[in-house]
Amino acid sequence: MPRYSDASTIRSARAEYFERSGFARDGGYTDRWVRLKASGVTVLVFPNTAARVRSVKLHDIHHVLTEYDTTWTGEAEIGAWELASGCARHYAAWMLNIGAVGIGMLFAPKRVWTAFKRGRRSDSLYRTTFSDELLDETVGELRRRLRLA
Repeated sequence: MPRYSDASTIRSARAEYFERSGFARDGGYTDRWVRLKASGVTVLVFPNTAARVRSVKLHDIHHVLTEYDTTWTGEAEIGAWELASGCARHYAAWMLNIGAVGIGMLFAPKRVWTAFKRGRRSDSLYRTTFSDELLDETVGELRRRLRLA
C-alpha cells in the first residue's frame, strides 16, 4: 500500500514526508549546514549551498513520488533512480547521487540496480523549475506525468 495517496497534493504529502523523516517543517532548506547521520551520529557535514537547495526541493518530491525512504539504502535507491531518469543541469544532484549510489552498491546492490532500471523507464522533475504550482498538483498527477503510476 502506498504511503502517499494519489489524491494528496504534493504540498501535503511533502509535509508528511518531512515529519516522517524527522526533518524541519521547511525541509531544512534554510539551514547553513547539512548533517548526514548514521545510527544517530553525524558522519558528514557540508554546506547547504544554493545549488543543493535548488536540487533538494525537487529531490524531496521525488522521495514522495517514488516512496524511497531516507535511510542510507533509500538514499542510494533514489540516487540511482535520479541518475537514470536524469538530473539535467542539477550538478549538485549529479554529485550527491553518484556518491549515494557508490555507497549503496556496497550494501544493497540489487535494490540500487532495481531503482536504476525503474529510473530508466521514468522521467524526473529536474527539467522543471520548483514552484508553488508544482506543490498544488496531486501525487497521482505527478506520478503519471513522470511515468511512475
